[in-house]
Amino acid sequence: MARLAQTAGLTDIQQEILSTVRDFVDKEIIPVATELEHRDEYPQQIVDGLKELGLFGLMIPEEYGGLGESLLTYALCVEEIARGWMSVSGIINTHFIVAYMLKQHGTQEQKDHFLPRMAAGDIRGAFSMSEPALGSDVSAITSKAVRDGDEYVLNGQKMWLTNGGTSSLVAVLVRSDEGHPEGTAPHKSMTTFLIEKEPGFGEVRPGLTIPGKIDKMGYKGVDTTELIMDGLRLPADRVLGGVTGRGFYQMMDGVEVGRVNVAARGCGVAQRAFELGVRYAQQRHTFGKPIAQHQAIQFKLAEMATKVEAAHAMMVNAARKKDSGERNDLEAGMAKYLASEYCKEVVEDAFRIHGGYGFSKEYEIERLYREAPMLLIGEGTAEIQKMIIGRRLLEEYRFQG
Repeated sequence: MARLAQTAGLTDIQQEILSTVRDFVDKEIIPVATELEHRDEYPQQIVDGLKELGLFGLMIPEEYGGLGESLLTYALCVEEIARGWMSVSGIINTHFIVAYMLKQHGTQEQKDHFLPRMAAGDIRGAFSMSEPALGSDVSAITSKAVRDGDEYVLNGQKMWLTNGGTSSLVAVLVRSDEGHPEGTAPHKSMTTFLIEKEPGFGEVRPGLTIPGKIDKMGYKGVDTTELIMDGLRLPADRVLGGVTGRGFYQMMDGVEVGRVNVAARGCGVAQRAFELGVRYAQQRHTFGKPIAQHQAIQFKLAEMATKVEAAHAMMVNAARKKDSGERNDLEAGMAKYLASEYCKEVVEDAFRIHGGYGFSKEYEIERLYREAPMLLIGEGTAEIQKMIIGRRLLEEYRFQG
């Protein structure tokens, strides 16, 4: 079972962290995931366990109480967690995007105020770009912040907010025309605000409402919500980085981390689907022998394993590129695109191997079959990834005529 998706060149510390996470997944997540998912129940006990392991501080620098680990270490941990239950990896993903944005772009006061409590898991992060009529067109954001003395007043509706209810800190992207004359490019008139709130639903602070959970086909357990701002007042020191107009770039930097995360989730779900498929193929007998001995099934297993290995390699490459300090939007886009598409295909092949039993809620593959489609959409659709990849390739291979 451990032959696929190995990563060369890991330190002893990285290997120890991954071993600990893998053991936690096998003992604490896989045995309860399907039951909790069917009830759409928030996995509080699992989250508490991750908090005890220190995973909420995995990428936060040691000076703020975190472990100071790399994006690669984080991505490999996400891969293991998603192998157990993808929803749990979503709980920590948005937390780390916000922590990363604070680390890279926050003022010193913002870092000192938030990062130690985020590392301890006492503050849980969420971030929000999308809106009901927005889709992939981030430049069409209509939510707006207007300066009023020493404060900003925010109005608008955001959508698809992972951890919207359970989080206590939300990084939200809105328009802010202050200091940006009419005609300024849309992406240069956006600002990221840091909103502290009470966990829960309803009015979680004056002017801020989290209506409730959105009922989803899959990706259950984790809460996905709307966020409504109606006269929400925030002090000026809650502008990420202290300067307006930089929000789009800050969010895109965070989304690169998120795309590596989604690629890692795709790798983890695909790996679990392969494990389920190869195991069932050796248990199920037809025509007097295990179906694994039929050539048609062996071909499926060969294709599935190759896709798991290829997606893992691209995800690792994208994470290492980001860790090196280099631009990685090309690698992250490729990894996210390939891993999510391969995940869908590997899960479907495992579903086919299970035959009629794959359609039964008693079998784990049924849950994976409903979860995989979310990865095709999250952190940018396949079409968006292709646009990013195509534009970057034309930059790299510009014809000099």
